[in-house]
Amino acid sequence: MKKRLTAAAVALLIALVSAGCKKESDQAHDPRLLLGFSQIGTESAWRIGNTVDIEEQAENYGVSLMLENANQKQENQIAAIRRFIAYKVDVIAFSPIVEDGWDNVLAEAENAGIPVVLVDRDINTDNPELITCKIGADFYSEGVMAGEYLIRKADSLGLDHINIVEITGTANSTPMMQRQAGFFDTISGDERMNVLESIDGDFLKSRGAECMRYLLDTYGDSIDAVFSHNDEMTIGAIPEIEEAGYKPGSDIIIISIDGGQDAIDILKEGRINCVVECTPKLGKALMETALKLKSGETVDEVIHPQEQVFSDEQDTSLIAPRGY
Repeated sequence: MKKRLTAAAVALLIALVSAGCKKESDQAHDPRLLLGFSQIGTESAWRIGNTVDIEEQAENYGVSLMLENANQKQENQIAAIRRFIAYKVDVIAFSPIVEDGWDNVLAEAENAGIPVVLVDRDINTDNPELITCKIGADFYSEGVMAGEYLIRKADSLGLDHINIVEITGTANSTPMMQRQAGFFDTISGDERMNVLESIDGDFLKSRGAECMRYLLDTYGDSIDAVFSHNDEMTIGAIPEIEEAGYKPGSDIIIISIDGGQDAIDILKEGRINCVVECTPKLGKALMETALKLKSGETVDEVIHPQEQVFSDEQDTSLIAPRGY
């Protein structure tokens, strides 16, 4: 009888231990948060830095990350969001390629009870409640800072007329429209400023080069300043300016946006005059926001990082490494 009781006790102990092990194993695969994130692509150092930062911060915060690269196609992002919904993630985040065309898929997320966070860019929607939070730069302010720099530069050089060419980001994207609006609103009150042409460079280095070639062929010596919406296009444009026999930074004022290391290095060489920062390091804010949403907390509708301007007005040797 005693042996039978001992065997029963051992069997019970094994069952309890097995149940405990199963519970621990389940917990190991049950993260604090499952986050689905659709990235635009890998079109720039900024975008790559943004992806790396989100991956690193997900690891830091113990978040399980489902990351998909849309390769610059909206249809890929919509498909990714639908996969996130089917997988029942806790939070969906994405950087929209363009502003329009999201209402249907976001309504599906809302019906599934999954909050959606925009990262870096905004959308147009008939139902603002489809979006819980937007994390990213104040693009309008970036355009304002670029315009303010150009006015100061014109003052310092004693210029009475400035012909500007603008290489914009992807047509109908949030940064393109807001950066342009901020820049134009700022310079519109200055009679010295004249925009010769705005051309779509799609945020790509190769397009920046193509656009600059066209602008130089079209306007040549008339160009006094280039306002480029991101570093990649700027870096593509500069060799074209030099090939045409002009000195970027002196013959032509160069203004860029992003603040990646390559552009800062060129600024230090004097071939770029001004770089407005647009930090890609949004991962920390995204993880903290997503964790709050899962726990049922209220979050801010808009979260902007602090950003600055780097220019030839300062001692550029003091600019710290950018990390992207």
